[in-house]
Amino acid sequence: MRTLTFALLAIGLLGADDKPALLQKMNSRAAHYGDISRQIWEFAELGYQEQKSAALLKAELRAAGFTIAENIGGIPTAFTATYGQGKPVIGIMGEYDALPGLSQDTSPERKPLVAGAPGHGCGHNLLGAASLFAAVTLKEWMAEKKIGGTLRFYGTPAEEGGSGKVYMLRAGVFKDVDTVLSWHPSDTNGADLSSSLAIMSAKFKFFGKASHAGTANDVGRSALDGLMLTANAIEYLREHVPDATRIHYVITKGGSAPNIIPDYAELYLYARNPSMPVLDKIWERILKCAQGGALASETRVEVEFVSSSYNTLPNDALAALVDKNMRIVGGVTYTAEEQRFGEALRKSLPEATKPMGSQESITAPREGFGTFSTDAGDVSWAFPMVQILAATYVPGVPAHSWQSAACSGMSIGRKGMVVAAKSLVLTAVDLFTNPAEVAAAKASFDKRRAGFEYRSRVPADNKPPLDYRK
Repeated sequence: MRTLTFALLAIGLLGADDKPALLQKMNSRAAHYGDISRQIWEFAELGYQEQKSAALLKAELRAAGFTIAENIGGIPTAFTATYGQGKPVIGIMGEYDALPGLSQDTSPERKPLVAGAPGHGCGHNLLGAASLFAAVTLKEWMAEKKIGGTLRFYGTPAEEGGSGKVYMLRAGVFKDVDTVLSWHPSDTNGADLSSSLAIMSAKFKFFGKASHAGTANDVGRSALDGLMLTANAIEYLREHVPDATRIHYVITKGGSAPNIIPDYAELYLYARNPSMPVLDKIWERILKCAQGGALASETRVEVEFVSSSYNTLPNDALAALVDKNMRIVGGVTYTAEEQRFGEALRKSLPEATKPMGSQESITAPREGFGTFSTDAGDVSWAFPMVQILAATYVPGVPAHSWQSAACSGMSIGRKGMVVAAKSLVLTAVDLFTNPAEVAAAKASFDKRRAGFEYRSRVPADNKPPLDYRK
């Protein structure tokens, strides 16, 4: 029997036979994990502050028989949960941080639950819950079928600008992994074969000299002037950077009163480009803009580096595997009530970019790059990784919006979450039972990477910016 089991594993038949039963089992348990996603949606905790969300996920994993390692890389809300031993080591990543200012009820009209409060406008409540659902399902399957190997859940905080995964990589918790599975909420279903944008972010802090703006205006040196000169220089710089570059910023501190020359001002800035080496050069020019602004205003500038993430490295073999399994799972079908909700919500959009009903289909993997950034990019350059997209939003709804926050807290989001969880499970089953799939993922990784050595752009002495949202 043991010889037969190894033979079946070698040709991938054992896992294929198990898939229908696993999907049926997940149908019976979907409501529980939907409730978990709703709890995290209600917590709506910002990056590195996700104490309740992380505690809930850890409690579920611990109860399921996983071994928990906490406080990874000095981050209180980062953790791993491990089951099994030996090879292959298959990782599943989960996120659970919210976004500032996107509090929203499950309504097709703008209706904050708490004005100005955080909300899950990127669906990370669904992301963490679906990855949890997949991990627990896989653990039970491994135990029942006596499947060898190691399953590891990565609880990754502060994806939204905090680079939590970068610090977890630095802590070494990914070092033995063979492949990493991830997913993200979207308004479509499919294996993501596109790349993202590399990103760097920093807070530019200007220091001047306060004085009365009316009676001693010649005495003061305005920190806000230094900031505004820097911002104007960056606006001129936009003409002289590659077309795919994105630069955006907010003024987080501009002074306390018009009649006081500000002695402190702060600019929080992101810069993005499809290539990290190209972004390096753009970043050097942004730093020169800040130096020029400080020089012209006779102020002083300090640059507090916040985070950096690579563009994602696609994996052809893993994308093909995900595509095959997503077609087994299928997309999302709305009830009549959900259809009415979706139609009402779409009236708030400037244009409906995708037709209703598109959430039912599976999109074939396509090359290219998106205009978003993610710290999963760093993981993808260090280990073979794939990202699944699942339709948790009404078609045409963008991420980081009140509309996506509304979808993420209701049945539409939970249906997409189940599609993601099932797709993760079926893909992991193939990786655990067919060594050739793991080998193909590694070969695709080596081919795409082409000898490039990953090096984080976060300075080696930087500690996790645990208060970057405060």
